[in-house]
Amino acid sequence: MLRRQFCLLLFIFSLLLSANSFATEELKERLLQLSNVSSIEKLESDFYTEKYVTYIVQPIDHKDISVGEFSQRVIVCHKGFDRPTVIVTEGYGGARALNPSYREEISQLFDANLIFVEHRYFLESTPENKDWKYLTAENASYDLHNVTQTFKTFYQNKWISTGISKGGQTTIQYRAYFPDDVDISVPYVAPWCRGMEDGRHELFLDKVGTKKERKAIDVFRNEVLKRRDEIKPMLERYCEDKGLAFRTSSFDELLDYVVLEYPFALWQWGRSTQAIPSPSSDTDILFDHLVRISEPEYFAKEQGYESFFVQAARELGYYGYSTKGLKNLSINNSEGYLLRLLLPDDARVTDFDPALYNKGYEFLKANDPKMICIYGEIDPWTAVRVPDFKGKKNLQIYIQPRGDHRTRINTMPEKMRRKVIEQINKWLAE
Repeated sequence: MLRRQFCLLLFIFSLLLSANSFATEELKERLLQLSNVSSIEKLESDFYTEKYVTYIVQPIDHKDISVGEFSQRVIVCHKGFDRPTVIVTEGYGGARALNPSYREEISQLFDANLIFVEHRYFLESTPENKDWKYLTAENASYDLHNVTQTFKTFYQNKWISTGISKGGQTTIQYRAYFPDDVDISVPYVAPWCRGMEDGRHELFLDKVGTKKERKAIDVFRNEVLKRRDEIKPMLERYCEDKGLAFRTSSFDELLDYVVLEYPFALWQWGRSTQAIPSPSSDTDILFDHLVRISEPEYFAKEQGYESFFVQAARELGYYGYSTKGLKNLSINNSEGYLLRLLLPDDARVTDFDPALYNKGYEFLKANDPKMICIYGEIDPWTAVRVPDFKGKKNLQIYIQPRGDHRTRINTMPEKMRRKVIEQINKWLAE
């Protein structure tokens, strides 16, 4: 009797294994049938039933296919053909999505499939002929359009686009270029800049936090500059030990910019001003704190963000620095630092084109997309957030109190969190 029951259980278990194997083969077969997919590789996942890294063949220039093609890395995480699908409009490289433990927040909250798209000109999605003129928001949006249309052949439920920071910026621009590709958009901490060095960040930093917090920052920075003769050799050794090279040969100038970057970095990542050393502290304590918050590597060559800086200078925009209240700087002003310090040597950018800003602004002003924009109160990028437009029902903006650049739905106060989740569930049910 027991033997018979054991055999029956073994038979049922084998059927379940076969069914799971069939499901796996069904997804893989569907991927193999996609004509613009150049390769497929299975990945391990702690959360999804199937996960693959695929490469989508894309035109380098969507307006002129004779320029050539490149392969764009796309990670596919499967929950079910009947489930909603989240497309992550990543602004940088996609290596983190390869990790078995990777799980994006929206796909987790709504039990959705996930399509993670590595941005063009980053990591494995870089054309062999890296001509900077084809690194445009329009081309990146067409990349996403092609990916969406490709996977809609078998993911036919609701689609949600989402991204963080530059990825959130990409979410907005993608919706402006292709309003009907997705049903819902959720950009996180997404800037919408109107200039190469926009100017609104500096005004934001003059008011963020409390007066006491801002004073502690200013006192610290001035103390560092006051001890320039002691700190500059420390900075030189630090950079030498890390093998860093810069587009400036002056460590005086580098120190100035590390000090200028300090308040932006501190507020962006929500660091406590209570950790700022006393101005009477030993110099090595001041230096250690400075580089912990404002890493000099940010200004170094070949730090992996050159493609972003080209985009920022050309059409995405960025932030500037205020020298107000700082004594003992070696520079007269910081204007033009992005072009001088951060652009790769082979990039030729002189003027900022506001066309992208205007396109997104006019699209949001004239339309009411189902879009939830999420920001942190103390994050300097909130200075250039999506504006409040009157009369919008679907376009909604949430600002987490004392939230920084790591603000997410799950970090919000519970009442705010529930409201966002309920709204998205309502849209998914329509």
